[in-house]
Amino acid sequence: MSPEFLTSAFNIYLWVMIAMAVVVFISLYFVNAGYGQFTSSKWGKAINNKLAWFLMEFPIFLAMIILWLCSPHRFDIVPMVFLLIFETHYFQRSLIFPWLMKGKSKMSLAVMFMGIAFNILNAMMQGYWIFFESYKANYHVLGLSYTDVAWLWSPQFIIGLCIFIFGFIVNLRSDYIIRHLRKNDEDTKHYLPKGFMFNYVTSANYLGELTEWLGFAILTWSISGLVFFIWTFANLVPRANAIYKRYQSEFGEEMKAKKLKRVFPFIY
Repeated sequence: MSPEFLTSAFNIYLWVMIAMAVVVFISLYFVNAGYGQFTSSKWGKAINNKLAWFLMEFPIFLAMIILWLCSPHRFDIVPMVFLLIFETHYFQRSLIFPWLMKGKSKMSLAVMFMGIAFNILNAMMQGYWIFFESYKANYHVLGLSYTDVAWLWSPQFIIGLCIFIFGFIVNLRSDYIIRHLRKNDEDTKHYLPKGFMFNYVTSANYLGELTEWLGFAILTWSISGLVFFIWTFANLVPRANAIYKRYQSEFGEEMKAKKLKRVFPFIY
């Protein structure tokens, strides 16, 4: 297949992913995905939450490494830096985060397999662009090719990296707060998270993840990175709304007093 055909097919793929994200965004305002506090028997058989998270997140960590190894440009500095940034998140998400979780929550197999499917599709988006497509497209911004090491001190990379790091910190800290809400595995009560960015929103962990992938889209300055941010938005913003409504029914007065928003401080 010619490089032109592959580029055209990849662009169509990106548009299909955007269209699917719109469908997911609308659907999740009417349906709560069956994991966490919205686990339900209507989603079918469920397995241990820790194992499910690992099985769902590890494929993208592995797939990105495989794509990198298959690339003739695997030892170029800038793509390697992009890979390290991306894999930092998924190393934590697949090999650390699940095993720190407390409680006996479960995740439905349906949700887990949908997550696996998206993660593999996303690896194809990010990995194919970074290691293959950007070279064929001779991608330049302001005269700089991000296959050139000079990209690492471009405004896009520096600003995007700062945003990514901030989001990563918010995500880690928010997960820590959520993990320590319950006293032990036998405690099944719901608690309103407090402190740090939870002083402004009820889903600070989602704020962190959204910020991370916005930063990644900027530092790579790529359409594939932007599509990933759109997907993250489509998946997490409706869920943040569902969590907000649930907390409203349980902690309405406290939330009103604190003027908490869903996921974006002071906005939504």
